[in-house]
Amino acid sequence: MVTNYSDILSTAKTIAIIGCSANKYRTSYHIASYLKENGYRIIPVNPKYEEVLGIPCYDEMTDIPEKYTVDIVNIFRNSTHTADMVRQIIDWTQKTGQEPVIWTQLDVSSAEAEELAEKAGLAYVKNECMMVQHERIS
Repeated sequence: MVTNYSDILSTAKTIAIIGCSANKYRTSYHIASYLKENGYRIIPVNPKYEEVLGIPCYDEMTDIPEKYTVDIVNIFRNSTHTADMVRQIIDWTQKTGQEPVIWTQLDVSSAEAEELAEKAGLAYVKNECMMVQHERIS
């Protein structure tokens, strides 16, 4: 588990957001908008939308084109789905050779997801709000 959020957020350029919503009243939309406004490239991942914030949205992590370097994958899903999301991320890393940090928002982490990430050698942030952590270092 990673706790040095400053290093992660200060070096990251691209953040894939699993569960990103186009509904402006959802937390994932608000945080995606904040991250975009603060200079990050965001890549929305949600099968419900074709685009979010004017950016193409992908159905799942494995649909993100290999041309993108993803530094962080931020998960906004119910904790019952987090292990499956980590499996998708692992499949994507095996396909691309990339090793993004897996970041789980508040109450999103699960023991199984954390264990899968550790076994795959991927850094894992547990139950932290990315926006709050970014505001702390800004």
